[in-house]
Amino acid sequence: MKIVFIVNPIAGGFDISEKLDQMLPEAAARAGVAEYTVVRTEHPGHARELAQKYGETGEEVRLYAVGGDGTFNEVISGAYQYKNVAVGCIPYGSGNDFLRNFGTREEFQDLTDQFSGVEMDIDLIQSGYGMCATICSAGLDAEIAYQIPMFRRLPFCGGEMAYRLSIVKRLMGRLGRKLSITLDGYTQTEECLLTAVCNGGYYGGGFCAAPESSMDDGLLDVVIVRKMPLLRIAKVLPLYQKGKHMMGGQIVSELADVVEFHRCRSVEIRAADNTDKPIVVNVDGECREAAGIAAHVLPLGGRVILPAKVYARYAQHKETV
Repeated sequence: MKIVFIVNPIAGGFDISEKLDQMLPEAAARAGVAEYTVVRTEHPGHARELAQKYGETGEEVRLYAVGGDGTFNEVISGAYQYKNVAVGCIPYGSGNDFLRNFGTREEFQDLTDQFSGVEMDIDLIQSGYGMCATICSAGLDAEIAYQIPMFRRLPFCGGEMAYRLSIVKRLMGRLGRKLSITLDGYTQTEECLLTAVCNGGYYGGGFCAAPESSMDDGLLDVVIVRKMPLLRIAKVLPLYQKGKHMMGGQIVSELADVVEFHRCRSVEIRAADNTDKPIVVNVDGECREAAGIAAHVLPLGGRVILPAKVYARYAQHKETV
């Protein structure tokens, strides 16, 4: 079996390549791995191209995406159609939300445990704008993320500061859009702040939109947050961030008037306010303006690698639920 590390040298604002070159030989020796390959991406989309290239060989291969969620998304988007490929995540990006569904950043940076990792199948989301492993969404959350690059160009304005400034700017503008949301063929119209279509629980650097989601149940968790006054947003947003808007498969009673939850297999979101203004959509952190977004679940459509200790804990948890 071939082992390949696909490294994004600009993920997280620094090049992890040199540090990785120092750590890999010792970790491989501890895990009893004699041979591996390190490839560095050279342009946007390169990680996807590399994953496809390795998949086309037909040889059993493990591809470890070294970077952020964007790098992981590219690799699994290129690899998912090939049954001979499994994809691992080694987090060195500014956002690493995929791994939060299973463990911690430190656990996924344990290279020895990664070499000994266990493969498992997870669901994926197929959207009109590409493959998605965790969450696609439309509305306020996507709008905030869409503005962040504007603030990152400012001096001394790093990731967290850029995010906070983007929130302030967006909250000063008009909030909410009338959306048409179709869930498994049933359409409803809502004045929405945001709609999150979730395979995993986390996005946006740790927001827990779907705290009870499962990445292998063949279903999407859809959270709809209705339009509300700004002061109410200030109270609801922290609960949404921490995943406290849900409990026992239900929206908590104090938020039931402004938050909805559904489970389904397909979703379509479109603007319904009779304007030509696009909505902002997010697919695993990649944001764009669009007329809307359609998505459906691909049950067990992707094969991933979990570090050995993380997989053992996850398997034990699955046995108890």
